[in-house]
Amino acid sequence: MIVISRNPWFREVFPVAQRLKKAVIPAAGFGTRLLPATKAQPKEMLPIVDRPAIQYVVEEAIAAHLPDILIITGKGKHAIEDHFDRNFELEEELGKSDKREALEEIREIIRKARLHYTRQNELLGLGDAIRYARDHVDKESFAVLLGDTLLRPSGSCLKELVAIHERTGDAVLAVEEVPADKVDRYGILEIESQTRDREFKVKRIIEKPSVEEAPSRLAAAGRYILLPEIFEILDTVQPGKNNEIQLTDALQILAQQGRLHAYQFEGKRYDVGNKTDYVLTTLEYALDRPDLPGIREAVHEILKGK
Repeated sequence: MIVISRNPWFREVFPVAQRLKKAVIPAAGFGTRLLPATKAQPKEMLPIVDRPAIQYVVEEAIAAHLPDILIITGKGKHAIEDHFDRNFELEEELGKSDKREALEEIREIIRKARLHYTRQNELLGLGDAIRYARDHVDKESFAVLLGDTLLRPSGSCLKELVAIHERTGDAVLAVEEVPADKVDRYGILEIESQTRDREFKVKRIIEKPSVEEAPSRLAAAGRYILLPEIFEILDTVQPGKNNEIQLTDALQILAQQGRLHAYQFEGKRYDVGNKTDYVLTTLEYALDRPDLPGIREAVHEILKGK
């Protein structure tokens, strides 16, 4: 179905029910909360058990049938590109040593995804990072997955966001309910109405409100479906603190136009961008691995000694 955009920021004709194919992963940040580990290693490449964090994000996009993936990198992030590139010497060695399972695992993600890269020249906020995807996504809606945020189960939340977008033609963000005493750490949604089970129409987003001011406990969870007109909206957003352009400000405009939905996903979000949550994420992922049966017993032994 073809409609004329209701958005005054964008006047062209767009197919609102077009099947999404593209995902964008912003991964340009310095990772200062994880120093010194991130001084020479991208935070997105720090391992969660035996694979880097960003590989889980790429696998999530693939699981949601979004194989065309643009990763927005920055200075010192070459390791991300190297990880998803062919390594013929390693593949030959694995073949010789009869490690076929490991060989197939490293080849599989390269076969399933079409990976592209661009560099954010200056770190000026998430909104600015997304603007670097303009040429790649062209006039299509697209998914955004934050590179330091993992969701489980993988792919299910993103599939729901895609379904809502294809049904409504609007932008969608994933949200989670956070504890009342932590609402001042997040952008909190004010809901206009509940449209379906776990689905909402967003009235506005309040950045880091006090407990008394918070209209809900629903906070953004690092997954979005954005419309192509987001780029023209971002071009009008005034820079804020540290001259940064924030995605939240652009989403506010979409909410004012009645074009922003939220989905409260069923699952768990992991922030691997700080030390405590990084360690806890690694531990939880390890405990769920049937091929690592000794982890749980070892943790019990460690705790008994404390």
